[in-house]
Parts: sequence; C-alpha cells; structure tokens
Amino acid sequence: MAWEAVLVLAVALAASALTLVSGFGLGTLLLPAFALVFPLEVAVGATAVVHLANNLWKGGLLWRSADRGVVLRFGAPALLAAFAGAALLLLIPEEPWWTYRLGGEREVTPLGLVLGALVAAFALLELLPATKAWEVPARWLPAGGLLSGFFGGLSGHQGALRSAFLARAGLDARGFVATGTLCAVLVDVSRLAVYSGRFAGGAAGLSAAGGWWLVAGACLMAFAGAAVGLRLVGKATLGGVRAVVGVLLLLLGPAIALGLV
Repeated sequence: MAWEAVLVLAVALAASALTLVSGFGLGTLLLPAFALVFPLEVAVGATAVVHLANNLWKGGLLWRSADRGVVLRFGAPALLAAFAGAALLLLIPEEPWWTYRLGGEREVTPLGLVLGALVAAFALLELLPATKAWEVPARWLPAGGLLSGFFGGLSGHQGALRSAFLARAGLDARGFVATGTLCAVLVDVSRLAVYSGRFAGGAAGLSAAGGWWLVAGACLMAFAGAAVGLRLVGKATLGGVRAVVGVLLLLLGPAIALGLV
C-alpha cells in the first residue's frame, strides 16, 4: 500500500492548493486516490473527513471575507439537499452485479458504477470549453444550493456547480473562496452525519490497516496545500493543469465503475 499512500498524500496537497486557484474540487481528485486504498464506501467517507477538515481550516482563515447573505441563501438549501444525496448513496447496493478476471478478480458493483459515472461526468464538465463560462443569475442561488448540495451528499462532487452559481453573486476573489468554503462546510457536516453509520462500520478495518493515519496525513497535507493556495488566489490560472487532471479523471471514472480501482 506504500505507493498508494504516497499518492493519496500528494493528491491531498496538490488538490487543496489547486482548489483555491482553479475551482477544481478537492473531493473530485481525492476520492479516486482513496479508492486505490480503501473500499469505495469507506473511500467516500475518508474523502468527506479530509474535505471537512480542510474546509474548517480554510474557513477559520477566511470567514471574515464570507458573504453571510449568500451563505444563507445558498448554503442552507445545500445543507438540506446533502442529507438527501447522502441518504441515496447509502441505498445503493454494495454487492457485486457481476465479476470478471483481468489481472485478478474484479467486481462491478452498483456503487462503483454510480461513483465512476459521477467522477467521469464532472471531469467532462471541467474539460468542456462551454462550461468555463457558466454563470447562473444570483436569483437562482437557492436552487443552486439544492443541486450542489445533493451531488455533494451523493459523491462529494459539488465544486463545479457551486462555482457556477456563486460566480454571479458579486463577490471578489477572496470573498468567493470564503463564501464557497463555508457553504462546503455545511454540506460536509450534513453528509458526514449520514455517512457515519456506514463509515463507522469500516473503522475497525481502517485502524487495523493503519488507515486512520493516512486520513490524518491527508488532512495535514490538505492544510499545507490550502496555505499555499491562499497565496495564489487571484494570481494564478491553472487551465493546463485542470485539463490534464480532467483527462486523468475521465479515465479513472470508468476504471472505478469497472472495479479496476
């Protein structure tokens, strides 16, 4: 598991920094990395823990710059919808639909198919030129919160939708990051409250495999990445990096769905 653990830590560091300057979600990048180490349902929970810890860290640094009105109009509906998305995730069966052999026995599960499809779909959104200009009128903030919160609860993929809706809220660069961070905290708290039962079920296995140390390490690396990213807010554009990462995620999505990851 050594190289997979190193990859998880590296992704946590890089993705946390990239999130602040590019809008690409930490959860979008970290979930496939954790899926190399843990079963999918545990990977979702581990990703949510790191995502929440990182957002609490960023929120502590930036909360004064957040727009409370936007947090209320967008974040409150997102919190409620995240419960629904997380509850739906728990209803998706984990048992394999079929198995096949490719470098070992592989299992295709409904959960893997759903999460793999979402990883690929949100990667595609990042790659399509038309989506870069998506900006939704501010009057749709509550509806955007519901949509972003639902997908955040279901798989953690909320960053692209959240950015599209907050882009027209009249926020400067720092206010945009701060407001989005506080909204993300609400979604993370909501979904972890729902995930806790399934995630707790794998806690013993995580401890036996040293998994909690990896989750803690990923949190620390994400904190470091956030500190780096804060220095780059408004100073860097990472279109090329986003394109490379988007292509990789577009490949990883089917790999998750087919049980290869």
